[in-house]
Parts: sequence; C-alpha cells; structure tokens
Amino acid sequence: MRVVAVIPAFNEAATVAGVAERARRYCPVVVVDDGSTDDTVASLADVDVTVLRNEGNRGKAASLWNGFAHALASGFDAVVTLDADGQHAPEEIPRLVAAAEANPGSIVIAARTVKQDRVPPLRLFANRTANFWISWAAGYHVTDSQSGFRLYPAALLRRLALPVDRSRSFVFESEVLIAAARLGVRSVPVPVEAIYPDNARPSHYHGARDTARIVGMVGGRLLRRGMDPPGLWRSLRERARSRGHS
Repeated sequence: MRVVAVIPAFNEAATVAGVAERARRYCPVVVVDDGSTDDTVASLADVDVTVLRNEGNRGKAASLWNGFAHALASGFDAVVTLDADGQHAPEEIPRLVAAAEANPGSIVIAARTVKQDRVPPLRLFANRTANFWISWAAGYHVTDSQSGFRLYPAALLRRLALPVDRSRSFVFESEVLIAAARLGVRSVPVPVEAIYPDNARPSHYHGARDTARIVGMVGGRLLRRGMDPPGLWRSLRERARSRGHS
C-alpha cells in the first residue's frame, strides 16, 4: 500500500518541522501551508517533504482537499492526515496502515481512547456529544469523530464531493464520515493516547461558531432523511456492544 501523509499547517513554525520529520520515517509527506504569516514554510527548508501553498488562508478543509488532490494525482493508495501542532504522534502511522490493510476500503481513525484523563473536561464532553450526533447521522457507532488523525483510502476520496470553502474548515472531517457511510464506507478505530502538550498553542477551532456549523450540517443531513430513526438505533446498539467488549 502506497501511503502519503498530508499535514495542513497554519502558523505552525514551532512544531511542523518536527512533526513532518517524524512522519517522514514512515512515508512521503506533504505539508499544505494555509497562508501562514510566520516561518512555517521556512522551517521546512531542510526537511524532505513536499510543500503546497494555498492562496491565502482558506481553512483546514481546503488545505486537506489540496493535499488529497496531490495524493490522488501522484497515484497513492491512501492518505494519512495529521495535525501540525504535535497532538498526533506520527509513530502511530504504521498501526493505521496495518488496520487499513486488515479492513480494506475503510477509513481508519486514531481514536483517543487511551489515557482520556489528559483530555480537558470541556473538550471531552464536546467530543462525546459530537460522537453521538455524528454516529446517528452516519448510522453506526463512531468512536472518535473529532480526531483528525486518520487514514483515508484513495478510492473513497475519488468518490467524495463535499464543499471545502472556509466555512467548512472544521465541518469537513465530521461530514466526510457521514458522506462516506452513505457510500457504504465505515470507519474503524485504532486506540491511541490523547496528547495535550502543556505548551500547546491555542486551538484554531472557535468553539461557538465552529460547533454551530457542525450542528447545522448534522441537523440538515438528519432532517433530509426524516431524522433516520434506524440510524440512531444502529449507532446506539453498536455503542452498547463496544462498551460490553471493552
């Protein structure tokens, strides 16, 4: 399986080179600079990676799609996505690839289910709430719907047609799970540790605004399907079974 890592980056000069170097040990790496105003690009000068640059700050969704398009044009079989801020451990990439090989065609999610005591309480509550709604809309239990550390099969990316304008920056990764489920593609989790460095930069995620956008997307999809009661039932049943096996 030919895999490439795509790392979107906006003003990540302090961390992106280290993340890219570590990921490069396992596969080729593409960093998508989203109009950074710091030394993000300069910090990568001595790192063996491909750097793509957006015209201005277009948001995470557009950055991911820019990287996906490059990967597809280059003939890769799968794309691993991870953030540039150090909250994802590139050393887990081989585990995601192994899970993809064991579950052909699936999205693989690095699910932050290990040492969840490290997760800020409000973030943990928000993630669990998002898991409930996105699982309902997808029609199956999604273990960590908000993890951006994932492996996407190229065959799925070729079939997707989702908006990636700036307003979708933090909607895309939730919406892709629902859209993929409608295409018959589910996700499988790989348990990883939750990493929240003490010196982490403030999140680019704007709580009220971006949460409202995600809620609007999920709500709209559910309304168009008559609230999809069977999907709710399946997701709750699978969640109960997963807890029974944990």
